[in-house]
Amino acid sequence: MSLLAIVLALLIEQVRPLQRGNPLHAAMRGWVRWVTRSFDAGHRHNAWVAWTLAVALPALLALGVHWLLAEQWGWPFAVVWNVAVLYTALGFRQFSFHFTDIRDALDAGDDDLARQLLAEWQQVDAAQVPRGETVRHVLEYSVLAAHRHVFGVLAWYSVLAAFGFGPAGAVLYRLGEFVPRYWKFKEKLHDLPVSSASQQVAASAWYLIDWLPARITSLGFAVVGSFEDAIEAWRSFAGRAGADNDGLILAATAGAVNVRIGPAFSPDSQGTGASGDMADRPAAPIGQVPEAAHLRTIVGLVWRSVVMWIILLALLTLARLLG
Repeated sequence: MSLLAIVLALLIEQVRPLQRGNPLHAAMRGWVRWVTRSFDAGHRHNAWVAWTLAVALPALLALGVHWLLAEQWGWPFAVVWNVAVLYTALGFRQFSFHFTDIRDALDAGDDDLARQLLAEWQQVDAAQVPRGETVRHVLEYSVLAAHRHVFGVLAWYSVLAAFGFGPAGAVLYRLGEFVPRYWKFKEKLHDLPVSSASQQVAASAWYLIDWLPARITSLGFAVVGSFEDAIEAWRSFAGRAGADNDGLILAATAGAVNVRIGPAFSPDSQGTGASGDMADRPAAPIGQVPEAAHLRTIVGLVWRSVVMWIILLALLTLARLLG
């Protein structure tokens, strides 16, 4: 059932993607905003209450509907609900239009438009970013977006689906990623007061939620790319102090496609990265300098990884049916 739901959701999303400003995502933002205003009192225990209501409660509700449909009307209705949840939570088309527009601008030689589109996408100042760094930023942001919108959702959905909790995993991951990002963005705009305790709790919870999916995504990129180089880059980055999930994914991607993106292995190299507001961070000392042609390389890497995981899930489903 989980494999069927994943395939149907991906196909529907390709044919009819959710539009920007759709009612479902607007409702999600409204829910998080209401929870923040009602329960964020600035203390750590209040922060956990706000996070639980904003993230865990919708995940439990999605699971409850799944169980109710399966119990009362049978698995076909449960599959429809799973498809609906996955369609809302994942999808390339939720971010790929940014990537496509920037790639087209770079191919046309319009670097100013590419920088403008990059700034609009990530809400950062990219006016002085040279072409090579623009390409590198786009590569990094696109890899992380593919992880958060596709592979991370599929990872938690697939793992929990084995125990009958699939929809809860998809909603947990999507909201677990959205809440700290939304709180940080609104606090930066001074539009919605969010306490530091809530931001710290959300960031800590997100690190734990993304720990396993980040490694699954990195492994997938290694398998469909240059395996030895990806694993070596993974190991080199993991040995550094302060290694985070995003950096691990970017390091594995850099090795998989032999391109200089993500965190550095040399503390003397400086560049810019995908986390934060384009603050200086080390650039990988190995691999090719990012070029516009690498954008298509990354697209190929992502799609090969999607196909690989679908085939793997199909084999696991077949083994379970035959066993």
